[in-house]
Amino acid sequence: MKKLINDPAHYVDEALDGLTLAFPSLVRDGAAGRVIRRTHPASRGKVGIATGGGFGHLPLFAGYVGCGLVDTCSVGNVFEGPNVDSCIEAIRLADGGRGVLRLYGNYGGDRMNFDMAGEMLEDEGIACTTVLGTDDIASGGPDQPARRRGVAGLIYAYKAAGAAARSGSDLDEVTRIAAKAVAATRTIGVGLAACRLPSAAKPSFDLGDDEIEMGIGIHGEPGIWRDKLRPADMIADEMVERLLADLPPAAGGEVSVLMNGLGATPMEELLILYRRVRAQLQGAGLTIVAPLVGNYVTSMEMQGASLSIFHLDAELKALLAAPADCPFWRVG
Repeated sequence: MKKLINDPAHYVDEALDGLTLAFPSLVRDGAAGRVIRRTHPASRGKVGIATGGGFGHLPLFAGYVGCGLVDTCSVGNVFEGPNVDSCIEAIRLADGGRGVLRLYGNYGGDRMNFDMAGEMLEDEGIACTTVLGTDDIASGGPDQPARRRGVAGLIYAYKAAGAAARSGSDLDEVTRIAAKAVAATRTIGVGLAACRLPSAAKPSFDLGDDEIEMGIGIHGEPGIWRDKLRPADMIADEMVERLLADLPPAAGGEVSVLMNGLGATPMEELLILYRRVRAQLQGAGLTIVAPLVGNYVTSMEMQGASLSIFHLDAELKALLAAPADCPFWRVG
Protein backbone atom coordinates (compact mmCIF):
# COMPACT_ATOMS: atom_id res chain seq x y z
CA MET A 1 0.00 0.00 0.00
CA LYS A 2 1.13 3.54 -0.73
CA LYS A 3 0.29 6.60 1.38
CA LEU A 4 0.55 10.33 0.72
CA ILE A 5 2.27 11.18 4.00
CA ASN A 6 5.43 12.77 5.34
CA ASP A 7 6.75 11.49 8.67
CA PRO A 8 4.33 8.89 10.16
CA ALA A 9 4.94 10.49 13.58
CA HIS A 10 3.33 13.70 12.29
CA TYR A 11 0.41 12.03 10.52
CA VAL A 12 -2.33 12.97 12.99
CA ASP A 13 -1.20 16.53 13.65
CA GLU A 14 -0.69 17.36 9.99
CA ALA A 15 -4.11 15.94 9.14
CA LEU A 16 -5.71 17.96 11.94
CA ASP A 17 -3.98 21.07 10.59
CA GLY A 18 -5.46 20.31 7.19
CA LEU A 19 -8.89 19.67 8.66
CA THR A 20 -9.06 23.04 10.39
CA LEU A 21 -7.59 24.89 7.40
CA ALA A 22 -10.12 23.30 5.05
CA PHE A 23 -13.06 23.86 7.40
CA PRO A 24 -12.81 27.21 9.25
CA SER A 25 -15.75 26.27 11.51
CA LEU A 26 -13.27 24.02 13.37
CA VAL A 27 -10.16 24.92 15.35
CA ARG A 28 -7.48 23.00 17.22
CA ASP A 29 -7.20 23.62 20.95
CA GLY A 30 -5.61 22.16 24.05
CA ALA A 31 -1.99 22.10 25.14
CA ALA A 32 -1.03 19.54 22.49
CA GLY A 33 -3.54 20.68 19.90
CA ARG A 34 -5.42 17.40 20.24
CA VAL A 35 -8.88 18.88 20.83
CA ILE A 36 -11.11 19.93 17.96
CA ARG A 37 -13.80 22.43 18.86
CA ARG A 38 -16.14 24.81 17.12
CA THR A 39 -14.65 28.19 16.25
CA HIS A 40 -17.18 29.85 18.54
CA PRO A 41 -16.70 28.99 22.24
CA ALA A 42 -19.26 26.87 24.09
CA SER A 43 -22.65 28.57 24.34
CA ARG A 44 -23.45 29.67 27.88
CA GLY A 45 -26.55 27.97 29.21
CA LYS A 46 -26.34 25.01 26.77
CA VAL A 47 -25.47 21.44 27.71
CA GLY A 48 -22.13 20.54 26.14
CA ILE A 49 -21.38 17.31 24.29
CA ALA A 50 -17.80 16.03 24.22
CA THR A 51 -16.66 13.05 22.20
CA GLY A 52 -13.34 11.50 21.33
CA GLY A 53 -11.51 8.51 19.96
CA GLY A 54 -8.57 7.28 18.01
CA PHE A 55 -7.67 8.96 14.72
CA GLY A 56 -8.13 7.21 11.40
CA HIS A 57 -11.93 7.12 11.24
CA LEU A 58 -12.79 10.50 9.71
CA PRO A 59 -15.37 11.93 9.59
CA LEU A 60 -15.74 10.15 12.98
CA PHE A 61 -15.00 11.57 15.54
CA ALA A 62 -13.69 15.08 14.96
CA GLY A 63 -15.68 15.65 11.78
CA TYR A 64 -18.98 15.81 13.66
CA VAL A 65 -18.06 18.83 15.74
CA GLY A 66 -20.64 21.38 14.70
CA CYS A 67 -23.91 23.16 15.36
CA GLY A 68 -26.59 20.72 16.48
CA LEU A 69 -24.08 17.88 16.90
CA VAL A 70 -21.09 17.60 19.27
CA ASP A 71 -19.16 20.56 20.67
CA THR A 72 -15.66 19.16 21.14
CA CYS A 73 -13.59 16.10 20.31
CA SER A 74 -10.42 14.78 21.92
CA VAL A 75 -8.20 13.08 19.37
CA GLY A 76 -5.90 10.12 19.99
CA ASN A 77 -3.21 8.64 17.82
CA VAL A 78 -4.25 6.34 14.99
CA PHE A 79 -6.55 3.64 16.43
CA GLU A 80 -5.57 4.70 19.97
CA GLY A 81 -7.88 6.36 22.45
CA PRO A 82 -7.23 9.99 23.46
CA ASN A 83 -5.14 10.61 26.56
CA VAL A 84 -6.57 11.87 29.84
CA ASP A 85 -5.32 15.42 29.34
CA SER A 86 -7.08 15.85 26.02
CA CYS A 87 -10.27 14.34 27.45
CA ILE A 88 -10.15 16.88 30.30
CA GLU A 89 -9.59 19.71 27.82
CA ALA A 90 -12.44 18.57 25.57
CA ILE A 91 -14.87 18.45 28.49
CA ARG A 92 -13.81 21.86 29.80
CA LEU A 93 -14.12 23.42 26.35
CA ALA A 94 -17.60 21.93 25.89
CA ASP A 95 -18.89 23.25 29.21
CA GLY A 96 -21.40 26.06 28.96
CA GLY A 97 -22.37 25.96 32.62
CA ARG A 98 -25.08 23.27 32.41
CA GLY A 99 -22.90 20.19 32.39
CA VAL A 100 -21.34 17.99 29.72
CA LEU A 101 -22.39 14.70 28.17
CA ARG A 102 -19.46 12.45 27.27
CA LEU A 103 -20.62 10.53 24.19
CA TYR A 104 -18.17 8.11 22.58
CA GLY A 105 -17.64 4.49 21.51
CA ASN A 106 -17.43 1.51 23.83
CA TYR A 107 -13.67 0.90 23.84
CA GLY A 108 -11.58 0.20 26.94
CA GLY A 109 -8.97 2.95 26.63
CA ASP A 110 -11.57 5.58 25.77
CA ARG A 111 -13.71 4.58 28.75
CA MET A 112 -10.82 4.61 31.19
CA ASN A 113 -9.50 8.04 30.20
CA PHE A 114 -12.87 9.75 29.84
CA ASP A 115 -13.96 8.33 33.21
CA MET A 116 -10.80 9.63 34.88
CA ALA A 117 -11.26 13.03 33.23
CA GLY A 118 -14.87 13.21 34.35
CA GLU A 119 -14.04 12.36 37.93
CA MET A 120 -11.40 15.08 38.06
CA LEU A 121 -13.72 17.70 36.57
CA GLU A 122 -16.61 16.76 38.84
CA ASP A 123 -14.35 17.95 41.66
CA GLU A 124 -14.16 21.30 39.83
CA GLY A 125 -17.93 21.55 39.67
CA ILE A 126 -18.51 20.44 36.06
CA ALA A 127 -21.38 17.95 36.04
CA CYS A 128 -20.73 15.06 33.65
CA THR A 129 -22.70 12.11 32.35
CA THR A 130 -21.68 9.31 29.98
CA VAL A 131 -23.39 7.45 27.14
CA LEU A 132 -21.46 4.81 25.19
CA GLY A 133 -22.11 3.86 21.58
CA THR A 134 -22.88 0.13 21.48
CA ASP A 135 -24.46 -0.47 18.08
CA ASP A 136 -22.20 -3.23 16.67
CA ILE A 137 -24.24 -6.44 16.83
CA ALA A 138 -21.29 -8.62 15.80
CA SER A 139 -19.36 -7.90 19.00
CA GLY A 140 -22.01 -9.06 21.47
CA GLY A 141 -25.37 -10.79 21.54
CA PRO A 142 -28.70 -9.12 22.36
CA ASP A 143 -28.20 -10.13 26.00
CA GLN A 144 -24.67 -8.62 26.07
CA PRO A 145 -25.10 -4.94 25.18
CA ALA A 146 -22.13 -3.92 27.32
CA ARG A 147 -19.82 -5.96 25.07
CA ARG A 148 -20.92 -4.23 21.89
CA ARG A 149 -18.55 -1.76 20.28
CA GLY A 150 -19.58 1.66 19.06
CA VAL A 151 -19.28 1.97 15.29
CA ALA A 152 -21.02 3.96 12.54
CA GLY A 153 -24.38 4.15 14.32
CA LEU A 154 -22.81 6.48 16.88
CA ILE A 155 -23.49 9.41 14.56
CA TYR A 156 -27.24 8.98 15.13
CA ALA A 157 -26.65 9.52 18.86
CA TYR A 158 -24.61 12.63 18.02
CA LYS A 159 -27.50 13.94 15.95
CA ALA A 160 -30.26 13.25 18.47
CA ALA A 161 -28.34 14.44 21.53
CA GLY A 162 -27.02 17.47 19.68
CA ALA A 163 -30.54 18.50 18.68
CA ALA A 164 -31.76 18.09 22.25
CA ALA A 165 -28.90 20.18 23.62
CA ARG A 166 -29.46 22.90 21.04
CA SER A 167 -33.15 23.09 21.98
CA GLY A 168 -32.22 23.94 25.58
CA SER A 169 -32.77 20.55 27.25
CA ASP A 170 -30.97 19.96 30.54
CA LEU A 171 -28.17 17.44 31.08
CA ASP A 172 -30.42 14.63 32.26
CA GLU A 173 -32.67 15.03 29.21
CA VAL A 174 -29.80 15.20 26.72
CA THR A 175 -28.33 12.09 28.34
CA ARG A 176 -31.67 10.29 28.10
CA ILE A 177 -31.98 11.16 24.42
CA ALA A 178 -28.44 9.96 23.65
CA ALA A 179 -29.07 6.66 25.44
CA LYS A 180 -32.39 6.25 23.63
CA ALA A 181 -30.72 6.82 20.27
CA VAL A 182 -27.99 4.28 21.03
CA ALA A 183 -30.60 1.72 22.11
CA ALA A 184 -32.49 2.28 18.84
CA THR A 185 -29.48 1.69 16.57
CA ARG A 186 -28.03 -1.53 15.19
CA THR A 187 -24.98 -1.88 12.90
CA ILE A 188 -23.09 -4.65 11.15
CA GLY A 189 -19.99 -4.34 8.97
CA VAL A 190 -18.36 -6.36 6.23
CA GLY A 191 -14.71 -6.24 5.17
CA LEU A 192 -12.98 -7.05 1.87
CA ALA A 193 -9.44 -5.80 2.51
CA ALA A 194 -7.42 -4.44 5.42
CA CYS A 195 -6.00 -0.99 6.06
CA ARG A 196 -2.41 -0.19 7.00
CA LEU A 197 -1.46 2.17 9.80
CA PRO A 198 0.94 4.96 8.78
CA SER A 199 3.83 3.53 10.80
CA ALA A 200 3.18 -0.14 9.93
CA ALA A 201 5.10 -2.18 7.38
CA LYS A 202 2.15 -4.40 6.53
CA PRO A 203 -1.68 -4.37 6.66
CA SER A 204 -3.38 -4.57 10.03
CA PHE A 205 -4.76 -8.05 9.31
CA ASP A 206 -4.78 -10.63 6.53
CA LEU A 207 -7.79 -11.16 4.27
CA GLY A 208 -7.40 -13.08 1.03
CA ASP A 209 -8.01 -11.42 -2.32
CA ASP A 210 -11.03 -13.66 -2.85
CA GLU A 211 -12.35 -13.46 0.73
CA ILE A 212 -14.92 -11.41 2.63
CA GLU A 213 -15.51 -11.19 6.39
CA MET A 214 -18.94 -10.56 7.89
CA GLY A 215 -19.10 -8.63 11.17
CA ILE A 216 -15.61 -7.16 11.02
CA GLY A 217 -14.87 -4.25 13.38
CA ILE A 218 -13.60 -0.82 12.38
CA HIS A 219 -10.11 -1.69 13.66
CA GLY A 220 -10.15 -5.12 12.02
CA GLU A 221 -11.62 -6.94 15.02
CA PRO A 222 -12.66 -10.48 14.05
CA GLY A 223 -16.13 -10.90 12.66
CA ILE A 224 -18.73 -13.68 12.53
CA TRP A 225 -17.49 -15.62 9.52
CA ARG A 226 -14.93 -15.44 6.73
CA ASP A 227 -15.56 -17.03 3.33
CA LYS A 228 -15.24 -16.56 -0.41
CA LEU A 229 -16.52 -13.31 -1.90
CA ARG A 230 -20.24 -13.35 -2.65
CA PRO A 231 -22.49 -11.16 -4.84
CA ALA A 232 -23.51 -7.81 -3.36
CA ASP A 233 -27.19 -8.79 -3.08
CA MET A 234 -26.35 -11.82 -0.97
CA ILE A 235 -24.22 -9.72 1.36
CA ALA A 236 -26.90 -7.03 1.67
CA ASP A 237 -29.56 -9.66 2.36
CA GLU A 238 -27.55 -11.17 5.21
CA MET A 239 -26.77 -7.78 6.74
CA VAL A 240 -30.46 -6.84 6.74
CA GLU A 241 -31.49 -10.25 8.05
CA ARG A 242 -29.05 -10.07 10.96
CA LEU A 243 -30.06 -6.52 11.87
CA LEU A 244 -33.79 -7.26 11.75
CA ALA A 245 -33.24 -10.33 13.93
CA ASP A 246 -31.91 -7.96 16.63
CA LEU A 247 -34.71 -5.40 16.87
CA PRO A 248 -34.95 -2.91 19.74
CA PRO A 249 -37.90 -3.69 22.03
CA ALA A 250 -40.01 -0.74 20.88
CA ALA A 251 -39.14 -0.84 17.17
CA GLY A 252 -41.80 0.73 14.97
CA GLY A 253 -42.38 1.05 11.26
CA GLU A 254 -39.95 3.86 10.37
CA VAL A 255 -36.16 3.69 10.18
CA SER A 256 -33.23 5.74 8.99
CA VAL A 257 -30.55 3.80 7.15
CA LEU A 258 -26.82 4.50 6.96
CA MET A 259 -25.01 2.64 4.16
CA ASN A 260 -21.48 3.52 5.15
CA GLY A 261 -18.18 3.08 3.35
CA LEU A 262 -15.13 2.08 5.38
CA GLY A 263 -12.68 4.15 3.34
CA ALA A 264 -11.81 2.39 0.07
CA THR A 265 -15.17 1.25 -1.25
CA PRO A 266 -16.41 3.18 -4.30
CA MET A 267 -19.66 5.11 -3.95
CA GLU A 268 -21.06 3.03 -6.80
CA GLU A 269 -20.71 -0.14 -4.74
CA LEU A 270 -22.39 1.46 -1.73
CA LEU A 271 -25.29 2.42 -3.99
CA ILE A 272 -25.54 -1.15 -5.30
CA LEU A 273 -25.79 -2.35 -1.70
CA TYR A 274 -28.28 0.37 -0.74
CA ARG A 275 -30.73 -0.45 -3.56
CA ARG A 276 -30.95 -4.02 -2.26
CA VAL A 277 -31.11 -2.95 1.40
CA ARG A 278 -33.97 -0.57 0.63
CA ALA A 279 -35.93 -3.26 -1.21
CA GLN A 280 -35.46 -5.73 1.63
CA LEU A 281 -36.49 -3.26 4.33
CA GLN A 282 -39.55 -2.15 2.37
CA GLY A 283 -40.43 -5.81 1.90
CA ALA A 284 -40.29 -6.14 5.69
CA GLY A 285 -42.86 -3.36 6.00
CA LEU A 286 -40.44 -0.60 7.03
CA THR A 287 -40.46 2.98 5.75
CA ILE A 288 -37.05 4.60 5.25
CA VAL A 289 -36.60 8.19 6.45
CA ALA A 290 -33.56 10.38 5.64
CA PRO A 291 -31.24 7.68 4.24
CA LEU A 292 -27.49 8.26 4.30
CA VAL A 293 -25.08 6.74 1.77
CA GLY A 294 -21.36 7.52 1.78
CA ASN A 295 -18.23 7.59 3.93
CA TYR A 296 -19.50 8.65 7.36
CA VAL A 297 -17.24 6.45 9.55
CA THR A 298 -14.10 5.02 7.98
CA SER A 299 -11.12 2.88 8.88
CA MET A 300 -8.22 4.37 6.94
CA GLU A 301 -8.30 2.63 3.52
CA MET A 302 -10.16 -0.48 4.64
CA GLN A 303 -12.28 -1.86 1.83
CA GLY A 304 -15.79 -2.73 2.98
CA ALA A 305 -19.01 -1.26 4.26
CA SER A 306 -21.31 -1.16 7.24
CA LEU A 307 -25.06 -0.95 7.49
CA SER A 308 -26.77 0.87 10.36
CA ILE A 309 -30.50 0.94 11.04
CA PHE A 310 -31.86 3.65 13.34
CA HIS A 311 -35.35 2.73 14.55
CA LEU A 312 -37.50 5.83 14.86
CA ASP A 313 -40.42 6.96 16.96
CA ALA A 314 -41.94 10.44 16.78
CA GLU A 315 -39.37 11.89 19.21
CA LEU A 316 -36.29 10.50 17.48
CA LYS A 317 -37.67 11.32 14.05
CA ALA A 318 -38.07 14.98 15.01
CA LEU A 319 -34.55 15.12 16.47
CA LEU A 320 -33.12 13.52 13.33
CA ALA A 321 -34.79 16.20 11.20
CA ALA A 322 -33.65 19.13 13.38
CA PRO A 323 -31.13 21.51 11.76
CA ALA A 324 -27.46 20.62 12.12
CA ASP A 325 -24.28 21.66 10.38
CA CYS A 326 -20.75 20.27 10.41
CA PRO A 327 -18.22 19.80 7.62
CA PHE A 328 -19.47 16.32 6.75
CA TRP A 329 -23.20 16.32 7.50
CA ARG A 330 -25.77 19.07 7.06
CA VAL A 331 -29.45 18.80 7.90
CA GLY A 332 -31.98 21.53 7.15
